Amino acid sequence: MPRYFVTLIVAVALFMETMDSTVIGTSLPAIAADLHVDPIALKLALTSYLLSLAVFIPLSGWMADRFGARTVFRAAIVVFSLGSAACGFAQGLPDFVMFRIIQGMGGAMMVPVGRLVILRSVPKAELISALAWLTVPALMGPVIGPPLGGFISTFFSWRWIFWINIPIGLLGIYLATRYIANFREREVPPVDIKGFILSGIGLSGVSFGFTTVGQSNLFPLWVALSLIAVGAVCIALYVRHARQMPNPLLDLKLLKIDTFFASVVGGFLFRIGVGATPFLLPLYFQLGFGMTPLQSGLLTFATAIGAIAMKTTAAPIIHRLGFKTILTWNAVLTACFTAASALFTALTPAAVILAVLLVGGFFRSLQFTAINAIAYADIHEKEMSKATSFASVVQQLSMSAGVATGALVLEMERMGRDSHQVLAGDFHAAFIIVGCLAASSAFIFARLPKKAGASLSRRAHAVGEAEAQETLEQA
Repeated sequence: MPRYFVTLIVAVALFMETMDSTVIGTSLPAIAADLHVDPIALKLALTSYLLSLAVFIPLSGWMADRFGARTVFRAAIVVFSLGSAACGFAQGLPDFVMFRIIQGMGGAMMVPVGRLVILRSVPKAELISALAWLTVPALMGPVIGPPLGGFISTFFSWRWIFWINIPIGLLGIYLATRYIANFREREVPPVDIKGFILSGIGLSGVSFGFTTVGQSNLFPLWVALSLIAVGAVCIALYVRHARQMPNPLLDLKLLKIDTFFASVVGGFLFRIGVGATPFLLPLYFQLGFGMTPLQSGLLTFATAIGAIAMKTTAAPIIHRLGFKTILTWNAVLTACFTAASALFTALTPAAVILAVLLVGGFFRSLQFTAINAIAYADIHEKEMSKATSFASVVQQLSMSAGVATGALVLEMERMGRDSHQVLAGDFHAAFIIVGCLAASSAFIFARLPKKAGASLSRRAHAVGEAEAQETLEQA
């Protein structure tokens, strides 16, 4: 078997997930037209998927230890593929959202368990090289996704963007069955069921509540407010529960570590701003400027190209300037490129749009690398698994919050207008507001010690985790 063949098998699953995430963004207007729903209402399809990831990711490590890494990884691919196939048969928004939640359940187990397979299959001395093999195929998803989604939606049916996952999933199942060992732990502590229920209800209640605000045609305002209230109560109960548990599902004591706190809280604010962009840009280009899905996809993929270009230069830049400097000033710089999308018009040359998105993707990738890496700077080796789960959950929640924030601004912009149509001018405030939110993360990063993250050069495991998490964020 080739040296990094196991890594490439995991990359098949990661490629499938990252491509799926970017394909759907480009196809949102086509999906909305076919399902006869408001394009902005399809934010539920994006946030439900991300929220499903956030809720079920903490269980992934326990599931792998209890039932075996190969068993869970293979089952996750099956669930993701079946959910994807079902999305292609959706006839309305409710069932489309339900199938996206099923997809998220599969994705929540698929990628973390796949990463665990690599950590247990590859010697630590070769971990960085193995993760590099993982990153390259996975990064191709955000590059291929937008043009492919645009091509399929323009010349065929949007439903095929979900059905193309089936052959990829079948290949992954076959390779996993043949080449991945079924790692499992002999002694597995009991899972924190109470913590899972409280955190699941709390996170989903608050997230869905904010997402449904303004969607009075789908959910009355009192329903949205009730979801937020119930979610907030459950989150408060989980905080009390976690303080009393020796091994909580999400260990809040990690927030006492300055570098981890900065990565989680500052990263949350930054990703709210950046997370709205994959939702706003395709709608902006198609609904605002009248572009076809293919034209839109051929522009938005430039962000992923910029991210790939940063891969070889991020480490030297961070090493030379330091984490605090990069995180603080690059947050503002990236936020400016996010807000700059508000200046696009139907007459803006495609070359200018491509340049802005390309350079913006370059600096965004640098920020993601620094945010993800510094999370593990002061984490003890035995707490690495808990820190990874915690950081992954917050990452998905922040991206979901970004979509909800961008959509809410669009709702407010067209509120009271006789025509409920989305206009190009509605997007200007959305890009500026989410850009400001991303820039506000600089205040969190500015509180870091001057030498924050200096220990990372000696933390190969931490760097490996950062590489894996950054890969997921390129979508």
